[in-house]
Amino acid sequence: MSKQFRIAPSILSADFAKLGQEITDVIASGADIIHFDVMDNHYVPNLTIGPLVCQAIRPLTDAIIDVHLMVKPVDRIIPDFAKAGANIITFHPEGSEHIDRSLALIKDNGCKAGLVFNPATPLDYLDHVMDKIDMVLLMSVNPGFGGQKFIPQALEKLKLARAKIDAYTAKTGREIWLEIDGGVNTQNIAEIARAGADTFVAGSALFGAPKDTDPHRYDTIVAALRAELAKA
Repeated sequence: MSKQFRIAPSILSADFAKLGQEITDVIASGADIIHFDVMDNHYVPNLTIGPLVCQAIRPLTDAIIDVHLMVKPVDRIIPDFAKAGANIITFHPEGSEHIDRSLALIKDNGCKAGLVFNPATPLDYLDHVMDKIDMVLLMSVNPGFGGQKFIPQALEKLKLARAKIDAYTAKTGREIWLEIDGGVNTQNIAEIARAGADTFVAGSALFGAPKDTDPHRYDTIVAALRAELAKA
């Protein structure tokens, strides 16, 4: 069975002066998902964008908006992003006092839910909440800033996460996506896919490679990522 791979441009690396056009362009270029990084200058040492930006971009695309909350605490902000048009909301176990309750809150607000694991966060949290999650997101850099190098140890962790998900899917028939975020580029995406990822966040590698000769500016880089994925 050939796996379906999804490319998720991280708008953290986009040109914010023309964000709407950037989003329209990457989706028209063949990307699948808009990855939306939310940082609070508390859980991570950076401050980015909130629900108003999500609300502003929602009418521009039918693509899935995948909101990654790098905030603590998470519960207060979850309903705001659901109302703003998020489709998937993921958060870090460290950002929630009660992980089960935070996942339920996301679901109650009509979104798909997921957990995010930093490079040194163990996957054990998954064991008790597999029935409540739709996505597992592994960070292959430390969260907080774009443009970092991929941490190779993430490949081993991906294989472990893939095994957990596959065992769960075999038992229940329910699919859970496995997303990777951090330092993904054309040089390593095939290896990352072979380790088990099916959804790939690409930030600077994608938004840093526009071509004015491309019909939608990012056609060449999206095609290059897809060509590498075809080798996985």
